[in-house]
Amino acid sequence: MNSGIKTALFANGYLLVALAIFMLIPYVVEITIGDGSSVFLISAILTGFFGALLIIVNKTENRNLSIPQALLMTNLFWISVTFFSSLPLMYSSLRLSFTDAFFESMSGITTTGSTILPIVENASKGVLVWRSMLQWIGGLGIIVISITVLPLLNIGGLQLFKSEGTDFEKVIPKSKEISVSVIRTYIIITILCTLSYFIGGMDLFDAINHSLTTVSTGGYSTHSDSFGYFKSSTLEIISIIFILSGSIPFLTYFKFANGDYFNFFKDDEVRGFLYFLTFSIIIIYIYNIVFVGEDHWSAFMDSAFNVTSIITGTGYTTEDYDKWGNFALYYFLILMFVGGCSASTTCGMKVFRFQIVIAFINAQIKKIFYPDGVFFVRYKNHIVDDKTLSSVLSFFCLYILIFFIITALLALTGLDFVTALSAAASTLSCVGPGFGHTIGPDGSFFALSDTAKWICSLAMLLGRLELFTVLVLIVPSFWRN
Repeated sequence: MNSGIKTALFANGYLLVALAIFMLIPYVVEITIGDGSSVFLISAILTGFFGALLIIVNKTENRNLSIPQALLMTNLFWISVTFFSSLPLMYSSLRLSFTDAFFESMSGITTTGSTILPIVENASKGVLVWRSMLQWIGGLGIIVISITVLPLLNIGGLQLFKSEGTDFEKVIPKSKEISVSVIRTYIIITILCTLSYFIGGMDLFDAINHSLTTVSTGGYSTHSDSFGYFKSSTLEIISIIFILSGSIPFLTYFKFANGDYFNFFKDDEVRGFLYFLTFSIIIIYIYNIVFVGEDHWSAFMDSAFNVTSIITGTGYTTEDYDKWGNFALYYFLILMFVGGCSASTTCGMKVFRFQIVIAFINAQIKKIFYPDGVFFVRYKNHIVDDKTLSSVLSFFCLYILIFFIITALLALTGLDFVTALSAAASTLSCVGPGFGHTIGPDGSFFALSDTAKWICSLAMLLGRLELFTVLVLIVPSFWRN
């Protein structure tokens, strides 16, 4: 077997062993405050066995990876973790089908937050903790891959964030170094979030679970009413702060730790994200006062929380925004596509791509008025080369195309237009809830057919791994290479 493929399988084995160790946490929860089930222990043993087997069989001294092998490794990570993490959901007291368990697991590990549980409170304490942990693990995983692997693959313009002097053959050693810093920062923010929630009025169980799904911008809650269950402006403000902490590039934390204390305000992507977020909150705030009839404070908090949750792909809700009218729904649909910043836990198209496209359009308009002029597309005071620009524009076109294809496929399963459209946008952008009675803020994906759930699962994987990372697997030349 090719040494690069052996390395990919070898690394995947270590990931499964780590996943097995994580499964022991909900097992302890089950035997202490849960239903006493040993399903997580059995799942941990099975997952650990397969992980150890991959490590033993694929052990190699050569740890170099080619681009196709790194793509294969990235896909294996997400698919294998989704499969094995669905096992305890299948055999828990919920007795989920494999389709439902896989959907719930995929939604967790991709930090989407769409759920097939009509009544979340029916799940045991261990299952609730496991759902939250999956989102926390998925958020951490995508940060590491976004910083170390995806920029090296020249996918969707992410090569803009390639570190100087980074050699692709050294991707695994580089990952080890960066992962330590990412994990440290991620854990610190999570602990701070937990303490803030607890001080703000949540009990310890809810505080821990919601901190895991807040920092990861995942959105799984321990209650069917999501964040609206708490009815606390204090907790909502805390949530907004820590959602934003997971939505900005984690590289900015490294710069801050190294003495660049104002880099949060100097970074063009962060500023663009915060400007658009503020603008959107103001738009929905005014709309809620004028057309929905809310008082100023309620309108502000509902707008600030739900807009922040949607644009970052967190998916928490405090209100049934389906009742806010068509304008709010159309605007939320736009927010779903935008997403947050690169190298963060958020999904969507990412702010930097919109900034580059806007700069490109501006350059084209100038060329109309000044045909002999030479205009460059600039981003962060650097000229964007044609290869990167082509990559960004291709990503945009492909994203929209896949969105319409998924919408059409979901419509073929019998879903109405609004449900199919919002399900496609929500799962592809890894947001969580959609629109309408079925999958809206007060609903779940339980009523969808198995076919629709598999389509949505694929959409989550595509959106989380930046489209090309997954789609390249269907190209014959990929396997020949």
